[in-house]
Amino acid sequence: MSYSLTDTDQAAVEKMQDNERYNHFVNKVVEHQEMWILTDEHGCMMLTTEEDEDCIPMWPHADYAKTWAVEDWAECQPEAISMKTWQSRWLPGMEEDELLVAVFPVTDAAGALVEPGELQDAFKRKQSGR
Repeated sequence: MSYSLTDTDQAAVEKMQDNERYNHFVNKVVEHQEMWILTDEHGCMMLTTEEDEDCIPMWPHADYAKTWAVEDWAECQPEAISMKTWQSRWLPGMEEDELLVAVFPVTDAAGALVEPGELQDAFKRKQSGR
């Protein structure tokens, strides 16, 4: 279940550096047991980095994802991925397809690019209190 997000909170978080938004993402995903992607009739939105690496952007709340749903992505809608679905389908699928996660991109920054297994390790560390 998603949490309430005020415009003030959203603006403050979007001004954070990539590493701060990464930590915020991990904390919120573990707390609320879901993350968000953008999808359209063709599937989930993917990006290609300058280094030609394919990645899937993910956010901790639907409203952050909506911020990206403009221009080329205007037809996209936020879609929740539960932690259970992440672990059973997305994590192994992304690893098999050699996709990265673009963690919490914002208008002026692409977000932290991490391997799905690295993100899963961060979730586990947070869940165990480390």
